[in-house]
Amino acid sequence: MPEIPEVARIASDLIRFDTTNFGGGDAKGEREAAEYVGAYLESLGLEPEYYEPIPRRTNVMARVAGRDRTKPALVLHGHLDVVPAIAEDWSVDPFAGEIRDGLLWGRGAVDMKNMDAMILTAVAELLRAGEQPERDLVLAFFADEENGGVEGSQLVVRERPEWFSGATEAISEVGGYSIPVGDRSAYLLQVGEKALLWVTLTARGRAGHGSRFHHDNAVTRLAEAVAALGRETWPVELTVTSRQLLEGIAEITGDDSGDPDRLAAHTGPAEAFVKSTFRTISNPTGLTAGYKHNVIPDAASATIDIRVLPGTEDAVLAEVQRIVGPDIEIGMFLRDIGLEVPFEGALVEAMVGALEKHDPGVPVLPYLLGAGTDNKALSTIGITGYGFAPLRLPRELDFTGMFHGVDERVPVDALEFGRRVLTDLIRSY
Repeated sequence: MPEIPEVARIASDLIRFDTTNFGGGDAKGEREAAEYVGAYLESLGLEPEYYEPIPRRTNVMARVAGRDRTKPALVLHGHLDVVPAIAEDWSVDPFAGEIRDGLLWGRGAVDMKNMDAMILTAVAELLRAGEQPERDLVLAFFADEENGGVEGSQLVVRERPEWFSGATEAISEVGGYSIPVGDRSAYLLQVGEKALLWVTLTARGRAGHGSRFHHDNAVTRLAEAVAALGRETWPVELTVTSRQLLEGIAEITGDDSGDPDRLAAHTGPAEAFVKSTFRTISNPTGLTAGYKHNVIPDAASATIDIRVLPGTEDAVLAEVQRIVGPDIEIGMFLRDIGLEVPFEGALVEAMVGALEKHDPGVPVLPYLLGAGTDNKALSTIGITGYGFAPLRLPRELDFTGMFHGVDERVPVDALEFGRRVLTDLIRSY
């Protein structure tokens, strides 16, 4: 049996910490995972700092001195929490960190304990060899990202901004991985993120007995609104980044149709993920109503996850009100900013160059992430963030479909590829 590389062992260890984040402050395991990361950093001769503004919501950071300390520092960051996993739906124990058939399985294998392990082991390779990165590195591992960072990165940047002193750029998750494009492949480099609107819809009516003829039923009213919003197909709106992505797909495939959805179809299993970057997405995610089978409640509510292009938030909320109707109350649970930066500059060139070194001839395309990362919080203190967790993946693997999905898994050799790419990047940039 081939030896398991350190990056896969570390990722497996992290998966075995059940860091499930149920939202609303209901989470577990983040302190233990942060202490594990801190102990690893200490083994490299670093001095980790912890920040736990809320009991057991633990964040950890260490700074690595670079060769040229006149250059701005670079932040490499990840989060240690994961979304819930219903064990009976999985082929494996989601928190066992099992390595099978050349794949690492478990909740967090894709989002994002894989990247956490790549960051740690890339830094370890340099330090164990007596080397230094080119510039100072700030290694940060946050709590609560899966709840928008409300009790994690948002508190850290507000209350511990000195952790990021001198930093101007950051690297984190959901970019740098390969996707099929026609009969070839390409890497996606994330240079932007949609804005986030987590809203609640509330319908009100008149309470009554379930046996009565009843026009004023809050559940019926809510159901109609949720169905209308959930079925809405929002129009295509292309940002600069999305236009660059489509131009790249067209050049690779020879498809000159100019149709965004048709071009996205060339990306195989990544099609739905790519298409979501071209338009607003509004997905119902939860329903709450009633307390007894024969009682009509006077109110019913639903949660909706809305992701919008940067700068369109207010217009989208107005359209949501039109779709659901004037009688439905819209409440805001969480609103967070969108990001988009140019696909250019020294760091972008360095990331593209690192991929080219390890996978020559494969194009790198920019894209706008349909979801969000802790780069949003860092942007509030002037740090420009990118998604760059490099993975060379099999064409048939539906990697993007496993974010928050069942049977998360990532090839062990892809983790080792990512570690090598990250090591070369921090060595030279």
